[in-house]
Amino acid sequence: MSKDEEKKIFETELINFTKHLKDYISTKDGQWSIKGFIDYYKNIYTISNDTKIVSKILEIHLFPEVLKFAKEIGYKIILAEHQNYYPDVTFEKIGNPEIKFAVDFKTTYRNPKKPYLCNGFTLGSHGKYFEDRSSKKNIQFPYKEYLGHFCLGIIYDRNENATIDETRKYGIEELDKIQSVICNFDFFAVEKYKIASDKGGSGNTANIGSINHIDDIKNGRGMFSLLGEKWFDDYWMNYNKITITDEQGNTKKINNLKDFVKYRGGNINLIVEKNNREKR
Repeated sequence: MSKDEEKKIFETELINFTKHLKDYISTKDGQWSIKGFIDYYKNIYTISNDTKIVSKILEIHLFPEVLKFAKEIGYKIILAEHQNYYPDVTFEKIGNPEIKFAVDFKTTYRNPKKPYLCNGFTLGSHGKYFEDRSSKKNIQFPYKEYLGHFCLGIIYDRNENATIDETRKYGIEELDKIQSVICNFDFFAVEKYKIASDKGGSGNTANIGSINHIDDIKNGRGMFSLLGEKWFDDYWMNYNKITITDEQGNTKKINNLKDFVKYRGGNINLIVEKNNREKR
Protein backbone atom coordinates (compact mmCIF):
# COMPACT_ATOMS: atom_id res chain seq x y z
CA MET A 1 0.00 0.00 0.00
CA SER A 2 1.34 3.46 -0.89
CA LYS A 3 1.85 6.18 1.69
CA ASP A 4 -0.90 8.24 0.08
CA GLU A 5 -3.28 5.31 0.49
CA GLU A 6 -2.24 4.90 4.13
CA LYS A 7 -2.93 8.58 4.68
CA LYS A 8 -6.36 8.44 3.08
CA ILE A 9 -7.35 5.41 5.17
CA PHE A 10 -6.14 7.09 8.38
CA GLU A 11 -8.04 10.28 7.54
CA THR A 12 -11.26 8.33 6.93
CA GLU A 13 -10.86 6.39 10.18
CA LEU A 14 -10.18 9.59 12.15
CA ILE A 15 -13.24 11.33 10.71
CA ASN A 16 -15.43 8.34 11.52
CA PHE A 17 -13.99 8.25 15.04
CA THR A 18 -15.21 11.78 15.77
CA LYS A 19 -18.83 10.89 15.03
CA HIS A 20 -19.50 9.23 18.41
CA LEU A 21 -17.47 11.57 20.61
CA LYS A 22 -20.32 13.98 21.29
CA ASP A 23 -22.27 11.18 23.00
CA TYR A 24 -19.16 10.12 24.88
CA ILE A 25 -18.52 13.48 26.58
CA SER A 26 -21.99 14.99 26.96
CA THR A 27 -25.31 14.29 28.64
CA LYS A 28 -28.55 13.73 26.72
CA ASP A 29 -29.35 17.45 26.76
CA GLY A 30 -25.93 18.41 25.34
CA GLN A 31 -24.23 19.44 28.58
CA TRP A 32 -20.62 18.49 29.30
CA SER A 33 -20.63 15.44 31.55
CA ILE A 34 -17.61 16.81 33.44
CA LYS A 35 -18.88 18.86 36.38
CA GLY A 36 -15.68 19.47 38.31
CA PHE A 37 -12.96 17.52 40.07
CA ILE A 38 -13.13 15.35 43.14
CA ASP A 39 -10.78 14.94 46.12
CA TYR A 40 -10.01 11.96 48.34
CA TYR A 41 -12.85 12.92 50.70
CA LYS A 42 -15.38 12.86 47.84
CA ASN A 43 -15.76 16.63 47.73
CA ILE A 44 -16.46 18.04 44.26
CA TYR A 45 -15.02 21.40 43.19
CA THR A 46 -16.40 23.21 40.15
CA ILE A 47 -14.25 24.40 37.25
CA SER A 48 -14.33 27.70 35.39
CA ASN A 49 -14.84 28.19 31.66
CA ASP A 50 -11.25 29.37 31.26
CA THR A 51 -10.21 28.11 27.83
CA LYS A 52 -6.88 26.65 28.95
CA ILE A 53 -8.51 24.69 31.78
CA VAL A 54 -11.38 23.48 29.61
CA SER A 55 -9.04 22.45 26.79
CA LYS A 56 -6.79 20.40 29.03
CA ILE A 57 -9.64 18.60 30.78
CA LEU A 58 -11.30 17.85 27.42
CA GLU A 59 -8.05 16.25 26.23
CA ILE A 60 -7.83 14.12 29.38
CA HIS A 61 -11.50 13.19 29.04
CA LEU A 62 -11.03 12.06 25.44
CA PHE A 63 -7.73 10.26 25.78
CA PRO A 64 -9.07 6.80 26.79
CA GLU A 65 -11.20 6.82 23.64
CA VAL A 66 -8.26 7.97 21.52
CA LEU A 67 -6.14 5.14 22.90
CA LYS A 68 -8.89 2.62 22.21
CA PHE A 69 -9.31 3.98 18.67
CA ALA A 70 -5.57 3.70 17.95
CA LYS A 71 -5.51 0.04 18.98
CA GLU A 72 -8.57 -0.75 16.87
CA ILE A 73 -6.92 0.59 13.68
CA GLY A 74 -3.50 -0.95 14.36
CA TYR A 75 -1.57 2.01 15.72
CA LYS A 76 0.20 2.85 18.95
CA ILE A 77 0.15 6.23 20.65
CA ILE A 78 3.26 8.28 21.43
CA LEU A 79 2.61 11.34 23.59
CA ALA A 80 4.60 14.55 23.34
CA GLU A 81 7.50 14.35 25.77
CA HIS A 82 7.27 18.02 26.74
CA GLN A 83 4.41 20.48 27.11
CA ASN A 84 5.47 22.71 24.20
CA TYR A 85 6.28 19.86 21.80
CA TYR A 86 4.43 19.18 18.55
CA PRO A 87 2.20 17.22 18.09
CA ASP A 88 0.00 16.34 21.05
CA VAL A 89 -0.19 12.74 19.87
CA THR A 90 1.81 10.71 17.36
CA PHE A 91 0.04 7.73 15.79
CA GLU A 92 2.63 5.13 14.75
CA LYS A 93 1.58 2.02 12.86
CA ILE A 94 2.30 -1.17 14.76
CA GLY A 95 4.96 -3.14 12.88
CA ASN A 96 5.82 -0.23 10.55
CA PRO A 97 7.30 2.80 12.36
CA GLU A 98 7.71 4.63 9.03
CA ILE A 99 3.95 5.20 9.03
CA LYS A 100 3.35 8.10 11.41
CA PHE A 101 0.63 10.73 11.69
CA ALA A 102 0.62 13.88 13.80
CA VAL A 103 -2.63 14.69 15.60
CA ASP A 104 -3.14 17.89 17.58
CA PHE A 105 -6.14 18.49 19.83
CA LYS A 106 -7.83 21.82 19.09
CA THR A 107 -10.63 23.32 21.17
CA THR A 108 -12.44 26.60 20.78
CA TYR A 109 -15.82 28.17 21.52
CA ARG A 110 -18.54 29.66 19.36
CA ASN A 111 -19.06 33.37 19.10
CA PRO A 112 -22.28 33.91 21.13
CA LYS A 113 -23.40 36.78 18.84
CA LYS A 114 -22.41 35.02 15.59
CA PRO A 115 -22.67 31.29 16.37
CA TYR A 116 -21.54 30.32 12.87
CA LEU A 117 -18.09 31.66 13.84
CA CYS A 118 -15.69 30.39 16.49
CA ASN A 119 -12.79 31.96 18.34
CA GLY A 120 -10.22 30.20 16.16
CA PHE A 121 -7.03 28.46 17.27
CA THR A 122 -3.37 28.00 16.40
CA LEU A 123 -2.13 25.23 14.13
CA GLY A 124 1.40 24.82 15.41
CA SER A 125 4.62 26.71 14.82
CA HIS A 126 6.10 27.81 11.50
CA GLY A 127 9.48 28.14 13.18
CA LYS A 128 12.52 25.87 13.37
CA TYR A 129 10.99 22.40 13.00
CA PHE A 130 8.59 23.61 10.28
CA GLU A 131 11.34 25.23 8.21
CA ASP A 132 13.95 22.51 8.78
CA ARG A 133 12.05 19.27 8.29
CA SER A 134 14.93 17.29 9.83
CA SER A 135 14.99 19.34 13.04
CA LYS A 136 14.14 17.75 16.38
CA LYS A 137 13.61 21.08 18.15
CA ASN A 138 10.24 21.16 19.96
CA ILE A 139 8.86 18.24 17.97
CA GLN A 140 8.46 14.57 18.85
CA PHE A 141 9.82 13.32 15.52
CA PRO A 142 11.20 15.38 12.61
CA TYR A 143 8.38 16.96 10.63
CA LYS A 144 9.29 15.06 7.46
CA GLU A 145 8.69 11.71 9.17
CA TYR A 146 4.95 12.36 9.45
CA LEU A 147 2.82 11.33 6.48
CA GLY A 148 0.08 13.74 7.52
CA HIS A 149 -0.71 16.45 10.04
CA PHE A 150 -4.26 16.42 11.42
CA CYS A 151 -6.37 18.38 13.87
CA LEU A 152 -8.88 16.63 16.10
CA GLY A 153 -11.10 19.50 17.07
CA ILE A 154 -13.90 20.38 19.46
CA ILE A 155 -16.13 23.45 19.13
CA TYR A 156 -18.48 24.24 21.99
CA ASP A 157 -20.72 26.88 23.56
CA ARG A 158 -19.80 28.55 26.79
CA ASN A 159 -22.74 28.07 29.11
CA GLU A 160 -23.38 31.75 29.76
CA ASN A 161 -26.42 31.00 31.94
CA ALA A 162 -24.57 28.66 34.28
CA THR A 163 -24.16 29.85 37.84
CA ILE A 164 -20.74 28.60 38.88
CA ASP A 165 -19.59 29.15 42.45
CA GLU A 166 -15.89 28.31 42.47
CA THR A 167 -15.67 29.02 46.20
CA ARG A 168 -18.05 26.20 47.09
CA LYS A 169 -17.50 22.48 47.40
CA TYR A 170 -20.24 19.93 46.77
CA GLY A 171 -20.88 16.47 48.11
CA ILE A 172 -21.11 13.57 45.69
CA GLU A 173 -24.86 13.40 46.30
CA GLU A 174 -25.15 16.98 44.95
CA LEU A 175 -23.67 16.17 41.56
CA ASP A 176 -26.92 16.92 39.72
CA LYS A 177 -26.95 20.45 41.13
CA ILE A 178 -23.67 21.41 39.46
CA GLN A 179 -24.10 23.13 36.11
CA SER A 180 -21.77 22.41 33.20
CA VAL A 181 -19.56 25.30 32.10
CA ILE A 182 -19.74 24.30 28.41
CA CYS A 183 -22.25 22.52 26.15
CA ASN A 184 -23.37 21.83 22.55
CA PHE A 185 -20.32 20.14 21.06
CA ASP A 186 -19.19 19.82 17.47
CA PHE A 187 -16.26 17.56 16.58
CA PHE A 188 -14.13 17.59 13.46
CA ALA A 189 -11.03 15.89 12.06
CA VAL A 190 -9.16 17.55 9.21
CA GLU A 191 -5.67 18.06 7.84
CA LYS A 192 -4.31 21.25 9.33
CA TYR A 193 -3.37 22.89 6.01
CA LYS A 194 -7.02 22.68 4.95
CA ILE A 195 -8.18 25.00 7.76
CA ALA A 196 -5.24 27.39 7.86
CA SER A 197 -5.47 31.12 7.31
CA ASP A 198 -2.61 33.30 6.07
CA LYS A 199 -2.19 35.12 9.38
CA GLY A 200 -0.39 34.23 12.58
CA GLY A 201 -2.38 32.68 15.37
CA SER A 202 -1.12 34.40 18.49
CA GLY A 203 0.77 37.57 19.37
CA ASN A 204 4.47 37.59 18.65
CA THR A 205 4.95 33.82 18.57
CA ALA A 206 5.54 31.98 15.30
CA ASN A 207 2.18 30.22 15.20
CA ILE A 208 -0.05 29.54 12.22
CA GLY A 209 -3.61 30.81 12.58
CA SER A 210 -6.81 29.05 11.60
CA ILE A 211 -9.92 30.25 9.83
CA ASN A 212 -12.90 30.79 12.13
CA HIS A 213 -16.00 29.95 10.11
CA ILE A 214 -17.31 26.74 11.69
CA ASP A 215 -18.83 25.16 8.60
CA ASP A 216 -15.64 25.86 6.64
CA ILE A 217 -13.54 24.31 9.41
CA LYS A 218 -15.66 21.16 9.54
CA ASN A 219 -15.48 20.80 5.75
CA GLY A 220 -11.81 21.75 5.30
CA ARG A 221 -12.38 24.95 3.34
CA GLY A 222 -9.40 26.98 4.52
CA MET A 223 -7.42 29.46 2.43
CA PHE A 224 -4.99 26.78 1.17
CA SER A 225 -7.53 24.00 0.67
CA LEU A 226 -7.58 24.34 -3.16
CA LEU A 227 -3.95 25.38 -3.54
CA GLY A 228 -2.71 22.34 -1.64
CA GLU A 229 -0.26 21.49 1.11
CA LYS A 230 2.86 22.42 -0.87
CA TRP A 231 1.65 26.01 -1.13
CA PHE A 232 0.82 25.98 2.59
CA ASP A 233 4.33 24.78 3.42
CA ASP A 234 6.03 27.24 1.07
CA TYR A 235 4.02 30.21 2.32
CA TRP A 236 4.60 29.58 6.02
CA MET A 237 8.28 28.72 5.56
CA ASN A 238 8.69 32.16 3.96
CA TYR A 239 6.17 34.16 5.98
CA ASN A 240 7.39 37.74 6.40
CA LYS A 241 10.77 36.88 4.84
CA ILE A 242 10.38 37.87 1.19
CA THR A 243 10.64 41.55 0.31
CA ILE A 244 8.80 42.94 -2.72
CA THR A 245 8.42 46.39 -4.26
CA ASP A 246 4.95 47.72 -5.03
CA GLU A 247 3.88 49.94 -7.93
CA GLN A 248 4.73 53.08 -5.96
CA GLY A 249 8.27 51.88 -5.30
CA ASN A 250 7.65 51.03 -1.66
CA THR A 251 9.11 47.83 -0.23
CA LYS A 252 7.25 45.46 2.03
CA LYS A 253 7.45 41.96 3.41
CA ILE A 254 5.04 39.38 2.05
CA ASN A 255 2.58 38.40 4.81
CA ASN A 256 -0.60 37.70 2.88
CA LEU A 257 -1.43 34.82 0.57
CA LYS A 258 -2.50 36.86 -2.45
CA ASP A 259 0.85 38.67 -2.69
CA PHE A 260 2.69 35.40 -2.17
CA VAL A 261 0.82 33.48 -4.89
CA LYS A 262 1.37 36.40 -7.30
CA TYR A 263 5.08 36.45 -6.43
CA ARG A 264 5.40 32.71 -7.08
CA GLY A 265 3.42 32.95 -10.32
CA GLY A 266 0.53 30.87 -9.06
CA ASN A 267 -3.20 31.08 -9.65
CA ILE A 268 -4.78 33.51 -7.18
CA ASN A 269 -8.22 32.15 -8.10
CA LEU A 270 -7.38 29.05 -6.07
CA ILE A 271 -7.19 31.08 -2.87
CA VAL A 272 -10.27 30.44 -0.73
CA GLU A 273 -11.03 33.79 0.83
CA LYS A 274 -11.88 33.80 4.53
CA ASN A 275 -15.62 33.76 5.08
CA ASN A 276 -17.20 35.70 7.95
CA ARG A 277 -20.77 35.51 6.66
CA GLU A 278 -23.31 32.99 7.87
CA LYS A 279 -23.47 31.33 4.46
CA ARG A 280 -21.10 31.25 1.50
